[in-house]
Amino acid sequence: MAANNRRMSGKKGAQVGSGGQRRKGLEGRGPTPPAEMRKGHKKNRVANAKAKQAVRRPTPRGRGGKSTSELVVGRNPVVEALRGGVPASTLYVQQFVDNDERVREALQLAAERGGINLMEAPRPELDRMTNGLNHQGLVLQVPPYEYAHPEDLTGAAADAGEDPLIVALDGVTDPRNLGAVVRSVSAFGGHGVLVPERRAAGMTAGAWKTSAGTAARTPVARATNLTRALEAYKKAGLVVVGLAADGEAEVGDLQALDGPVVIVVGSEGKGLSRLVGETCDVRVRIPMPGGAESLNAGVAAGIVLYEAAGRRR
Repeated sequence: MAANNRRMSGKKGAQVGSGGQRRKGLEGRGPTPPAEMRKGHKKNRVANAKAKQAVRRPTPRGRGGKSTSELVVGRNPVVEALRGGVPASTLYVQQFVDNDERVREALQLAAERGGINLMEAPRPELDRMTNGLNHQGLVLQVPPYEYAHPEDLTGAAADAGEDPLIVALDGVTDPRNLGAVVRSVSAFGGHGVLVPERRAAGMTAGAWKTSAGTAARTPVARATNLTRALEAYKKAGLVVVGLAADGEAEVGDLQALDGPVVIVVGSEGKGLSRLVGETCDVRVRIPMPGGAESLNAGVAAGIVLYEAAGRRR
């Protein structure tokens, strides 16, 4: 009987419940992450290796040169960039990040698009990459934009059997204005946009987003010296038209829009620079009965491009 008591002494009695404290352990953790995000998976190792090579690889330069790579930082900006079709090479996701709906959407968009490396990184590494910005566990790497050469824009018109219709920007520093101009050029059958290499907006993620995807089919060329590039266009037979509030003619009366033309748009505050203004064959104004002093570059370019497109039908 004593032996039986000893055997039964090890039997567990009633246990105190957890009171629901361990319920979270039974909850699902969301959809299974793609193979590229699962630590130890072959695709994860390959994606990490490619991402590291992309960061270390020196940037080659084409005819028009390339910009530097760019980082989009934060959950909302990353999701908006992916929704807007901004080119991307790598999506960095913080290890053990809170898996909210924005993180899940970013992973889903990157996987659906394809060609985007998914790389998991510890928070200190993301802090270092972003110089301490509030990345919220998501960082998107945008590859360098490959600019066209100014001659490529006239070459594209020649290939299409059309008179060149080009917009050049002088002193426009807001990437959103550049994106809006690219969108207008695409909408009205233009052949590209020309920007200076220095002190001007470039094709950043913001410009890509504002262009609403049209930057993928409308080339942006970059010139070391805008004045010299305009002079070269003049020698090639293009009329250089500058937009100015005090222009000697109204845009609706300008016959030059019928043929090969470069429309030069200055900044909203300062307008055309002196040298660029002197290089223009003619300066025209947009009548504004409402009394506004100026228009931003995107709106001004859209008005003139609409006028030019109507004359070319």
